[in-house]
Amino acid sequence: MTPIRKLEDSRSNGASVNEVRKRYLDFFAARGHAIIPSAPIVPENDPTTLFTSSGMQPLVQYLLGQEHPEGKRLVNSQISFRAEDIEEVGDNRHTTFFEMLGNWSLGDYFKQEQLPWFFEFLTSKGEGLGLDPERIYVTTFSGDEESGMKEDTEAKEIWKKIGIPDERIFSYGAKKNWWSRAGIPSKMPAGEIGGPDSEVFYDFQTPHDEKFGKECHPNCECGRFVEIGNSVFMQLIKNPDGSFSELPKRNVDFGGGLERLTAATFGNPDIFLIDVFDTARAVLETRSGKNYTRSNLVQRSFRIILDHIRAAAFMIGSGIKPSNTEQGYVLRRLIRRSIREADKLGIKDAVLAEVAETFGVVYADAYPFVKEHATIIREELGKEEMQFKKTLTNGLRELEKMGNDIDAFMLFTTYGFPVELTEEIAKERGLSIDVEKVKMQMEEHQALSRAGAEQKFKGGLADSAEQTVRYHTTTHLLLAALRKVLGGEITQKGSNITAERLRFDFNWPEKLSQEQLKAVEDLVNEKIQEKISVEMRELPKEEAIEIVGTLSFDLSKYGDIVKVYKIGDFSAEFCGGPHVANTSELGHFKIIKEEASSAGVRRIKAVLE
Repeated sequence: MTPIRKLEDSRSNGASVNEVRKRYLDFFAARGHAIIPSAPIVPENDPTTLFTSSGMQPLVQYLLGQEHPEGKRLVNSQISFRAEDIEEVGDNRHTTFFEMLGNWSLGDYFKQEQLPWFFEFLTSKGEGLGLDPERIYVTTFSGDEESGMKEDTEAKEIWKKIGIPDERIFSYGAKKNWWSRAGIPSKMPAGEIGGPDSEVFYDFQTPHDEKFGKECHPNCECGRFVEIGNSVFMQLIKNPDGSFSELPKRNVDFGGGLERLTAATFGNPDIFLIDVFDTARAVLETRSGKNYTRSNLVQRSFRIILDHIRAAAFMIGSGIKPSNTEQGYVLRRLIRRSIREADKLGIKDAVLAEVAETFGVVYADAYPFVKEHATIIREELGKEEMQFKKTLTNGLRELEKMGNDIDAFMLFTTYGFPVELTEEIAKERGLSIDVEKVKMQMEEHQALSRAGAEQKFKGGLADSAEQTVRYHTTTHLLLAALRKVLGGEITQKGSNITAERLRFDFNWPEKLSQEQLKAVEDLVNEKIQEKISVEMRELPKEEAIEIVGTLSFDLSKYGDIVKVYKIGDFSAEFCGGPHVANTSELGHFKIIKEEASSAGVRRIKAVLE
């Protein structure tokens, strides 16, 4: 790792993340709560959502009435991820990945216990955090006229009794201080449960920015007030006639951001200055030669990388790998945004794995699986960074040429440049991309590609981006290598090629041995190292048959004039393209899996490193 210069500690008498987490768990354990472990970041047995986004999410069944094996009082710290917050990252308080401190009452205590307990945790200098009580503001539910829901005067009176004066108590409607899975009361279906909530904010006493409104208040977006906890009181169920009834067993669901609470202990609203980011931040300062506090733009880049790579480390450590679908797509987006921000900081060499490694160390006690999977985290980040840097360079160069007339569709189909990244860059320049138009272009492009593939060849390309083209050429080498190693009439039975890997099906009656796979792999790499030119010739079909010999495709799909792609004397195939110009452009070929596809057909999955 690069030597890291010592970072000046900007904290004053604050606590570490580990200390705050432990104090919270101990505080509620002392009040009869069972400490339960964090659920995985990918929900178990829940196909409706990609990530665990709150401490409540894994406990819904118990909040709805099922008995929890640990009892009626629970507490934990839940690792969470919210993809919808990606665009918000860059200021001093938003993250995609965070820890949510939570305590729950399942039909046990209610408002009279919850609100004083949380206030005590915040302000006590013994068991709690020792925060200044005069900097604590609270909000309560003001009622909802549309549903006939009355104001939560009970919570307001409890706060007053605790010692919060009227001027630090604010009331908001259902959009701010009501919780149910369906949203505001009027949107709730019959049988849905919900209730008012009471949020707690910490006043960091930063100057108010009037662009967010003339008057500052807890829900103002200027950054002075930061929410540090929310107690939800699930006490009502909606009836078929639209009215509400009290639940026989009322629940408390509390959630508080660990990082924000930690920031409050040293009086600085910038959560990226808490201890878990120290070493990672120093890595970026050392590698970029820029100080974190140098400018708003530098800070924004630092924050995006710090947040996104922490999230990536936990995701990869949890078994997620970058891909173009579901959790893997979100992970890939985080990584690619980080690569771009590193480029903006002037960091030209790979840096993400080094940043990620710091999180494995700092979270070793609480979440050891991150450090235990350090090798795979480093490999996946390194691979993504290597592959995307060239795409980024080429895409940015073409984007600059476009000026204000940005063609997101062309950038993606020609250079593999992500549309969402083009959209972000356009936004930074005060421009907009017609996303709906791009979607239509994509759909038309995919339809044409499918039709072309049916008419010309079973290429299986996901798109025509640069890396995809490399994989397409590699399938020709793979087919030729299989014929050399296995002998016999090996023909292609299908393929699927993306920018991440190739999948190739071929006829063979049994599982390939490790020796056979290694021989195929070595032969492909040998041809790559020989730097062979890839040549294309358009020929009459009958003449082409004499060159190609054993065919992988149905001749009826081709016209009288066909394209033949030759790779030296090693490979010759009918194909509609596209291909690289020379095998030296391909990289190192590695088979990652060999398996049965169907009766008499085997499947190889491989990557270029």
